[in-house]
Amino acid sequence: MSDIGFMRVSKYRVASLAGFCTIERLNVICTVGMSKNAHEIRDPIHIFIRCDSAERDVLDSRPIQRLRHIHQLALSYLVYPGASHKRFEHSLGVMELADRVFDVVTRQDNVVDTIRDQLPEITNPDKVRYWRRVVRMAALCHDVGHLPFSHAAEKELLPDGWSHERLTREIIASEEMRKIWEGLTPAVRIDDIAKIAVGPKEAKGMKFSTWETILSEIVVGDAFGVDRMDYLLRDSHHSGVAYGRFDHFRLIDTMRLLQNPVSEEPALGVEVGGIQSAEALLWARYLMYSQVYFHAVRRVYDIHLQDFLAQWLPGGKFSTGIKDHLEMTDNEVMSALLNAARDPKSSGHDPARRIVNREHFRVFYERNPDDLKRNPEAAKIIFEAAKAKFGKENVRRDQYTQRSGIFDFPVQLKGGPAVSSLSVSEPLRAIPLVAVDRIYIIRKRKAKQRSGSEPIWKGFWSEGRRKYERTSKGISIARTARPTKLNGQLVWRNAPPEGHVLPASVARSSDGFRLHPLQARSFLFRAS
Repeated sequence: MSDIGFMRVSKYRVASLAGFCTIERLNVICTVGMSKNAHEIRDPIHIFIRCDSAERDVLDSRPIQRLRHIHQLALSYLVYPGASHKRFEHSLGVMELADRVFDVVTRQDNVVDTIRDQLPEITNPDKVRYWRRVVRMAALCHDVGHLPFSHAAEKELLPDGWSHERLTREIIASEEMRKIWEGLTPAVRIDDIAKIAVGPKEAKGMKFSTWETILSEIVVGDAFGVDRMDYLLRDSHHSGVAYGRFDHFRLIDTMRLLQNPVSEEPALGVEVGGIQSAEALLWARYLMYSQVYFHAVRRVYDIHLQDFLAQWLPGGKFSTGIKDHLEMTDNEVMSALLNAARDPKSSGHDPARRIVNREHFRVFYERNPDDLKRNPEAAKIIFEAAKAKFGKENVRRDQYTQRSGIFDFPVQLKGGPAVSSLSVSEPLRAIPLVAVDRIYIIRKRKAKQRSGSEPIWKGFWSEGRRKYERTSKGISIARTARPTKLNGQLVWRNAPPEGHVLPASVARSSDGFRLHPLQARSFLFRAS
């Protein structure tokens, strides 16, 4: 903080008195070198994000500044070129939204008597001021534990028992951050920030009061967590898609602390006038997961990145030491990846080369409802068959199923009690689960076919089991234009001159196999 000095400055103004102009001399006391306490940061999503000087010390700390070098969406920019934004600006946005939500739900004219009785903290101005600071700092720090390229490979590349949430707790409690927390006015307790930043599910061993549970819901809650609000809006903006947009202004203005109609405990909910905005938020989540986060090519780049890191990292795991963590960013990983891609003898050369040269694996099979009805294990069966045929190193599987797609929260009816959101909203009950099960396979470049040589694209599925025909040139996995039915059999429109007739089982075999829906072109795989 710079020293503050004072000086007297003479200023003049023109005054009119009884028709005459006079010049008056004003003696003004002004400060020299005074630092402003309120700071504004421009943001493409929230326009302005504000913080005070004490909070700026947190913003300038190493754990927060490191997030300038961690991509929010990993390698998604290889698919969506604009998606190169970082976790730094996301963390700022989460702090801004957390502040707005906290102010709305603690405003006294928005709090009903039953909630005042259950949450005495909400009626104490000093406690409200303290917890407002805690919520803002927890929101700002909620992602400091993320590894390079965020979620791309955290589960597989951390030692057992570790997660980015546990790393977040360790960093919040580190000596560097402890000094900053103690310097805030009022000083904030480390455990309070850690609990609100990660929530009850990830803060194992820490006891939460009802008040603390609600505040953590503001930041990382499944339904109305501002972490989700910001990443949907921000990722949608930078990816250039509209799926993640919703009326967050209306949603936040209608958020309230209400009694859960089942447990009768206080919970985060909305007035009935905000139910459509809540529906839009949760549908936006489903659409962003389906169209952006689980885009087939985006996901396979994560797989290649994970393969590279497993070979490049010492012991195949990230270090959980705070010093090592703070020194490891996307920059270090990308530098190593580029070097490995150029040197065939380097560890991780093959996956690095696939990322740098865009020679990623291609989709071989994708889960679909018809197959699941016939055989719930269809993807697993095809995965095992593909590994046996093409080699384990040439096949990858990407599997994810959302644990729960039901979002139930209290809704305050006009002049009535709080009820379950599922009782008043049909769209909420209709949100599908996000589920992905894909098999990727290595793709090798198509060799030019010589005139008169044997077709090298042959490949077909026989009834009840898969059968591949090898030739001297290679193997073709039939993924061509839609077939035409002829005499009970399917004939491909772009068949070779001699006419290659495939049995109906190429579309669906007796044990539930079916080709990928995008039957637009043939993919050729050379024989190994």
